[in-house]
Parts: sequence; structure tokens; C-alpha cells
Amino acid sequence: MRASEALTHWYRRDGSPCYTVIGKNGKERDTTLRDARLLGLVPSVTGIIKQAAAPNLVHYMQEQVLMSALTLPRNAHENEDAWLRRVWQDSREHARKAAEKGTAIHAAIEQHYQDTLPAEEYWPHVKGVADLLADRFPGASFITEESFCNPLGYGGKTDLHSRAGQGLVLDIKSKELSHEKAARAETYDEQHMQLASYREGLGLPNALCGIVYVSTSVPGLAVLVMVDEDKLQRAWMMFKSLLNYWVVKNKFVWYPTQEEK
Repeated sequence: MRASEALTHWYRRDGSPCYTVIGKNGKERDTTLRDARLLGLVPSVTGIIKQAAAPNLVHYMQEQVLMSALTLPRNAHENEDAWLRRVWQDSREHARKAAEKGTAIHAAIEQHYQDTLPAEEYWPHVKGVADLLADRFPGASFITEESFCNPLGYGGKTDLHSRAGQGLVLDIKSKELSHEKAARAETYDEQHMQLASYREGLGLPNALCGIVYVSTSVPGLAVLVMVDEDKLQRAWMMFKSLLNYWVVKNKFVWYPTQEEK
């Protein structure tokens, strides 16, 4: 299985996830492109967006490597290759720990909106988000972790959305964020594409969209950045172009049924 396949999630026609399958040996494994062809699955929004360069992610990774190089002195008699391997491993470990904490915070927020008590450790993060959204959208009832399959041939799972009025789609991102950085928070093309494709997938083409940044370093700090409609329209065109690129690149054929068209 190629590394790119391992990073792709897959969805069935009914919108349900199919991240893993049972292999011939009876053991569970990640779903592959070959499985998707056989089972009539569609790729995820994030898998499609990854076809384009992500300069912000690249910058983050480069920054982590530089920080590790600054904090890991070269040992006596250690050759350059060995030191560089340690620097690389250390930078990846920092990213892994940050991702694990972000996943835990995300799960706690999800539990809150599913009326389940989250872990006490992450309650300040949850409360920060809940208070922010209650103030910004008073009385709104949010649906969390709803998956979908779009007739264009892609699927996904949203963080938070509401079907009231014209609709609202929000994506939660955790990151190290100070009050100063929160005041300057902005959104990026890949996030716009994610939101634009999600609202189309949910059947809410006119929904308002935004990114909720949750600080991993300042418990309780959260900020909402809404995305302008013109950026969403542009992002939708970009996403459809990437989807077409992915289909052609992978020689992927997926036919929606008459009911899905």
C-alpha cells in the first residue's frame, strides 16, 4: 500500500465511513484504493485537498525541525548523519504529541455536544469553545461528526454544523495559540476548500462557514474566524479541480445512482 493511500479515508454511498476492511487473513487493515474500486467507495475531502501543496503545514514541519536542531546539541564523537536522525526523530515526536493532545481536545468537544461528560482535564478547552459559540450563535443546536457521500464522488465527516436557517458549518482546529496570536488568527485555502466541500456534501450550499481555533497551550482560549462567501465560492471551484485531478491521476471510476444525481 502506498503512503498516500494510508492517509486517505473512504466513505460508502450512504455516507458511512469505511476506514478499514477485513483482509484475506481475517485481520483488520486500512482501506486501500483497490478496496475502494471493488466496494464502490469514495475518497475523503482531506484526501482530495492533500493533492495540493500545503505551505503552512510545510512551514510548521520546518519550524519543528529547526527548533529540534537548536535544542539538541551534537554529542561528542557523533557523526552528522546520526545527529540529523536524532533531530528529525525529535521533531516528529513533538508533532506526534501535539497531534495526540489536539485529538483528545477534539474528542472532548465532540462529547460535550453529544451530551456526554468529557474528561475533566479538557473541560477548560471545551468550555472555551462552548461559551464562544453560545455567545456568537445563541440558541443554536449543533450536530457533531456527521458523515456524508456527495454525488460528485467524495465523502467526509464534519465537526459541527447546524441546519437552522441557511445552515452553519464549523471546523475545529487545535494549535498552540497565545492571546496575541488569537487576535491575529486567519484562515487558509485548504480550510476554505474543506468548509466549501463540507457544506455541499451536507446539502447546505449556502451555509455560513468558519474555523474554530482552540488553544492547546492556553486552556479556555478559543477564537472563531468566519470565512467570506467569495472565498468559499473560489474554494469550491478549487476543490472540484483537485477532485478531477485525483480521479484522473488514480484512473478512478465511480458512478452515482439515478437517485444520487
